[in-house]
Amino acid sequence: MTEPKIGVVGIPGKWSTEALADAIEARTGFRLVIDMGRVVMDLASGVLLYEGTDLTTLDGLVIKKISETYSPHVLDRLEMLRLAEAKGVKVFSRPEAVLRLIDRLACTVSLAAAGIPMPQTRVTEDKEAALQAAQDFGTAVFKPLYSTKARGMTLIAGDDPAAPAQIASFAAEHPVMYIQQKIDLSGQDLGMVFLSGNYMCTYARVSQSDTWNTTIHSGGKYAGFEPEPELIDMARRAQAPFGLDFTTVDVALTGDGPIVFEVSAFGGFRGVKEGCGLDAAAALTEHVIKRVAP
Repeated sequence: MTEPKIGVVGIPGKWSTEALADAIEARTGFRLVIDMGRVVMDLASGVLLYEGTDLTTLDGLVIKKISETYSPHVLDRLEMLRLAEAKGVKVFSRPEAVLRLIDRLACTVSLAAAGIPMPQTRVTEDKEAALQAAQDFGTAVFKPLYSTKARGMTLIAGDDPAAPAQIASFAAEHPVMYIQQKIDLSGQDLGMVFLSGNYMCTYARVSQSDTWNTTIHSGGKYAGFEPEPELIDMARRAQAPFGLDFTTVDVALTGDGPIVFEVSAFGGFRGVKEGCGLDAAAALTEHVIKRVAP
């Protein structure tokens, strides 16, 4: 039986992208890392070309990372991958599923509709309403709708005389303001990992400094964590509406109970490796191969 040809959409040279490509190559003998910035879609001929390879002729595509940073432009890259899907290529996770998570607001609305506990959140283009939110929350985190690893997030205290100016500065770049109450993370938050909707493991991101967030981008470190069954069930319900093949649910434990910050479009391989001692790339590869096999 011929081994399937499975490409990896990601960032060439990045650890998680290359780890997934390594795992697929080890199982199939085929390796192709795809930079979407260099893909050409030709609708007249119905091809999706990357460095001479028509991606619509592959058996599968795995989206590890669609762009180095998130922006509305990323949505266009996902739409291009829908052409391959329409031609019969199996894509993991499906572009339509990923589309619903790139925009932070789309993810939040879906979580709210599913009854998942989240931080107090307000969304507005009105600067006065934004100031009122910061005052009501005490301290608020203003978040770009398109960002990862806490990039671009701004902490604003409602009683700070500079708050109106800070809000105006944020709004100049992000007219639709996504505002959440700042939560005391007590030095850590959790990444709860699911493969095809099945619970895999949980790792903690532990702060190593006095920064307000625990992201690895801000110096946090990974550690193991054993959650209670009720916490696993909540995270499972949080990721269920999105239908992703591999994802991480970001959870915080607060004095009022656990809350969910977001569901990741792609999930974190390094957290699984360093926090759980598991090989997420190998596990995802096996999942993909089973589903592309004739």
